[in-house]
Amino acid sequence: MDHIDVAIVGGGPAGLAAALYSARALVNTVVFESGLPGGQIVTTDRLENYPGFPEGISGPEIGLLMHQQAEKFGAFFRTFEAVEKLEAVRTDWKVAFDGGEILAHAIIVATGAVPKKLGIPGEDEYTGRGVSWCATCDGALFRDKEVAVIGGGDAAAEEAQFLTRFASKVHLVHRREELRATKCIAEACIGHEKVQTHWNRIPTEVRGEDGRVTSVVLRSTKGEPDEVLPVSGIFEYIGVDPKSEIVRGVADLDERGFIKVDDLSRTSMPGLFAAGDVTDRPLKQVVTAAAQGAIAGYEASRYVESKVCTL
Repeated sequence: MDHIDVAIVGGGPAGLAAALYSARALVNTVVFESGLPGGQIVTTDRLENYPGFPEGISGPEIGLLMHQQAEKFGAFFRTFEAVEKLEAVRTDWKVAFDGGEILAHAIIVATGAVPKKLGIPGEDEYTGRGVSWCATCDGALFRDKEVAVIGGGDAAAEEAQFLTRFASKVHLVHRREELRATKCIAEACIGHEKVQTHWNRIPTEVRGEDGRVTSVVLRSTKGEPDEVLPVSGIFEYIGVDPKSEIVRGVADLDERGFIKVDDLSRTSMPGLFAAGDVTDRPLKQVVTAAAQGAIAGYEASRYVESKVCTL
């Protein structure tokens, strides 16, 4: 069984920054990417709040650049190979993945998070047939049609604005009377001529005909009658769930399933680090994920060096 220094699970901004820092420290580093370089950032049309890019940069572009930079310093990538299990073996970690097993002195979990679902009738039936969690991926399919965006945070407001490029009207549905989004993002969204807000409304059912979405039923939180909103697409942005399954029962998680880490990205287990959206850190942004990844990569490399020196 191969024995390496640091194994990084996840190829998003956190994992790629971790790979850059550990590989640059001349630590043997392997990154397991289950998808395209950049993780979920590849679904972002334009990233405008990452330092150094005053005109913005596309998600796929910055993901590829991060990948290339880590690779330049010696990180090795196992692309489209998903890690299935982590197991502590004496003072090391065994990583089981699609292609076999390896041993590592240290692990960095940077698996990210996935969008939450509404859990309402019709949602699963019409997933990929009008129900989506990615405006960048599917927005162009709804050219000159009306769509609904569900949510009130930054992601909902930003994606609603993005969808105005294609849709004839974007219905922004939120359970409260104002958005939770950052003020400048919220104002730009609400002020757009194609965006219509639906306050104090909760989706209760997705309806369709001939295999495609035709409407969404909205319940009022104020006791008003239900509203049937005719739309061709529904885009959901109501939060995320951490992809922490591989460390469940291994490291401490919070009540929502996010991995608990300290300021040095250390988990409750020696040699096991975590960074990015899968952790319990509050701000889920590309810049914070990259920063946490850098800390994790640095600390993991120090851990490996101290461990090797005592062998």
